[in-house]
Amino acid sequence: MAMVCLSDFEAYAKKYLPKLAWDYFAAGADDCKTRDENITAYKRIHFRPRMLRDVSVMDIRTKILGTEISFPVGIAPTGFHQLAWPDGEKSTARAAKAMNACYIASTYSTCTLEEISMAAPGGLRWFQLYIHRNRAVSQQLVQRAEALGFQALVLTADLPYTGKRRNDIRNGFRLPPHMKLKNLERDFEVCKMSLIDPSVTWNDIYWLQSLTHLPIIIKGILTKEDAELAVRHGVQGIIVSNHGGRQLDEGPATIDALAEVVEAVGGRVEVYLDGGIRKGSDVLKALALGAKCVFIGRPALWGLAYKGEEGLQDVLRILQDEFRLSMALAGCASVSEIGRHLVQFSRL
Repeated sequence: MAMVCLSDFEAYAKKYLPKLAWDYFAAGADDCKTRDENITAYKRIHFRPRMLRDVSVMDIRTKILGTEISFPVGIAPTGFHQLAWPDGEKSTARAAKAMNACYIASTYSTCTLEEISMAAPGGLRWFQLYIHRNRAVSQQLVQRAEALGFQALVLTADLPYTGKRRNDIRNGFRLPPHMKLKNLERDFEVCKMSLIDPSVTWNDIYWLQSLTHLPIIIKGILTKEDAELAVRHGVQGIIVSNHGGRQLDEGPATIDALAEVVEAVGGRVEVYLDGGIRKGSDVLKALALGAKCVFIGRPALWGLAYKGEEGLQDVLRILQDEFRLSMALAGCASVSEIGRHLVQFSRL
């Protein structure tokens, strides 16, 4: 079957992944309202395309934290890539490097940070961190990531406890015996996520800053109040995220929260977004509303499930081609021409 768009990869993954793995990746919290709204919210945003603009030469490159990437899409942190493909995060790292995209590696990787680094030397990688009750574990992870050349630290802020994902409970989800959370102690009980520290506050950003020279990005911000606090505490970037709808159900879709965060930040730090990106035109809408770059979660896993590194490259390539085409048809020849003037919200 020809893989033409991201939903083709989704259909493939649903058909061929074991039910336990598919349900884990697909899960949203409670009624999955926020998970689904992340996607449907894009349908309420319409373009205001401009005509007769010279789009014969297109430049879709951008920079994040000063590093150039081929187009404004990266790979969001997701756990347990070996559930999708035997080589797991090593394949993810290789695909990201091949496409000159940023890959945010998860604390809950099924490959070690060292294996991820060796798989794709010189690739642009950030490291996503959960702060654990045992702070020494988190400190060691941060220092390992920095020593291995990861270029930023992404602190996930929206998981003091794990959201209620019904199918995982029904399935009794746990990693198969041959898979391990390689970056943590061997006997870590994956279902409970019970080692995550629910007492983490804004002051812990200062603690992280004392451990590392890496820029710190905070992931999980959805309001202007928290965006302002993030800037005040010295972060270098914000990822507008609701954890793919896996945490608090009935919160806002990320694309709906984006403008509020961008306005609050006022250009002082870079703002990114994840959640619900399924087409190149979604990327264009997010950039028009102020995101510097977007990150894909589930679609990256679908690509891995299809053909590993090659499948993930296919997913990124399709998004890249669709983004370039959407830009051209909207009258933008470079990323710098994308702005709020390009979109309008449909009237209900």
